[in-house]
Amino acid sequence: MSESTPSDPQLPARQRSRKPWIVAAAAVVVVAAGVITFAATRGSDDPKTVSIGVTDASQPYWKTYADLAKQKLDVTVSFVNFNDYSQPNPALKQKQLDLNEFQHIQYLANYNVTAKDDLQPIGATAVYPLPLYSLNYKSATELPANAKVAIPNDAINQARGLLVLQSAGLVTLKNGGSAFSSTTDIDTKKVDVVTLDASQTAGALKSGSVAAAIVNNNYATSAGLPKTAAVFQDDPASSSAAPYVNIFVARAADKDNATYLKLAELYQDPTVQAGVQESNGGTAVFRTVPPAELQSLLKTVQDQAVAAGK
Repeated sequence: MSESTPSDPQLPARQRSRKPWIVAAAAVVVVAAGVITFAATRGSDDPKTVSIGVTDASQPYWKTYADLAKQKLDVTVSFVNFNDYSQPNPALKQKQLDLNEFQHIQYLANYNVTAKDDLQPIGATAVYPLPLYSLNYKSATELPANAKVAIPNDAINQARGLLVLQSAGLVTLKNGGSAFSSTTDIDTKKVDVVTLDASQTAGALKSGSVAAAIVNNNYATSAGLPKTAAVFQDDPASSSAAPYVNIFVARAADKDNATYLKLAELYQDPTVQAGVQESNGGTAVFRTVPPAELQSLLKTVQDQAVAAGK
């Protein structure tokens, strides 16, 4: 999601809820710069105005980003804000946007397979590590045999939660697991894995009904879980975390557009990064990944989605 997601593919903490995939919307009325408008796509190879679909247009770092785009690239950026995570990809497909930035590779892969679309990543932003929390144990290795560990029950967060548990040495998954693993893929286990709605894992931990829990950033913040209670998290540089890098996305025909590629790179400017960290409690781990590598990774994850019957 570009971050974190929708309740997180683990998108940034700013993203709050996951919606079912909705493939089409006849027309999307959106709010950009506080004005009701329709985002329009430019046909030029060197556009001077670019519309970007986001889910957090009010965040101050986007103003920093837009100012830099004007100063460095002479491009005027118009942000199109969506409250429903099912809309930005169809809006991009329908040319109501030029780009979007709200999702990670796995979310896009699931969308492309489900909607039979071919949207492409053109730049990386950040990964938001997914933590395993415990209030009574100081590390994952201290968890006793058969301790109950809660993970989210939605498909995207469940798969990532299982990969976190595998990295922590608490379970092993058939064939090493994938971005579409489920509890039926658990091969061996040290702990008993229970699935709950993502909004309930923090509560189960605080009530003592589980010894540890995978908790998305936004719910951890809402529940007041201290950062010191995070006993393990996935490594943003690991192969298992690769599908969760957040991305700028374009239509396939625009994946080599020079202006769009420069706009994606602009997210890595230190002034933008500082604002992103302030908005997300310092949890972002910024990534620079070549577009071709992102596109190769997308294909791999889409193949996994097809194999998983998505």
